[in-house]
Amino acid sequence: MKKFVMLIFVFAALTVASPLFAQDLLEQIDSLVSFTENDFSAEYTITQDKPGQGTSVTKAAMFRRDSEDKYLILILEPSVDRGKGYLKIGNNLWLYDPVSRRFNVTSARDRFQNSNARNSDFTQSTLAADYRIVGRSSAQLGAYSTRVLDLEATNDSVTYPAMKIWVDENNLVRKYEDYSLSGQLMRTTAIPRYQAVGERFVPVQIVIIDALAGRNVNGQFRNERTIITVAKPSLNDLPDLVFTQAYLERVSE
Repeated sequence: MKKFVMLIFVFAALTVASPLFAQDLLEQIDSLVSFTENDFSAEYTITQDKPGQGTSVTKAAMFRRDSEDKYLILILEPSVDRGKGYLKIGNNLWLYDPVSRRFNVTSARDRFQNSNARNSDFTQSTLAADYRIVGRSSAQLGAYSTRVLDLEATNDSVTYPAMKIWVDENNLVRKYEDYSLSGQLMRTTAIPRYQAVGERFVPVQIVIIDALAGRNVNGQFRNERTIITVAKPSLNDLPDLVFTQAYLERVSE
């Protein structure tokens, strides 16, 4: 009888603690790829592949200050887009056009430079703040033994209301699936390799496959895909001026 009562107690304790454990797990995942103690900068190459239409390449300089929820992305190539920039300060996001010299309000949900990436893909990871775990399992993903977590959004500010993530033994996400409210798969993202930057990690390459966009080529449907390559990551301090509209206007001249 005492054993039975003890088992009930342990089960109840685990049941109560499980939401806290789940939240802690998401916080650990976020912390590995976020830079709250340092500024972060890197060079990003975004290659967009549209079947039957060829590929296009965008190069950009990324500057992030996660402690203040800010980022600035300056487009370097192609030349027709050189000088364009994205500035995020908290919940506000602007796209700067150097031709009209105007800042236009844009959304985290919008496509980045007409690619399969979204503007929200370039900010810090906020899984713990935006989602809760509603299901879990395990799966082998290539060479990785992963935990598969089903996530449901806890607010309306996210780009996708539901996600599924594959997390390796080091708490790094190796694969994402993004879903609509109706359960439609929208896109799949793979992160095959990471690079260490201090005590944090940055993807070497991110592959995004759009589940809905594409076209038939030689009788076979091919999905649009975007490959993001991250090079020259740095944790050096950045001037406060970098995260301002005045800076974007200056470097775009």
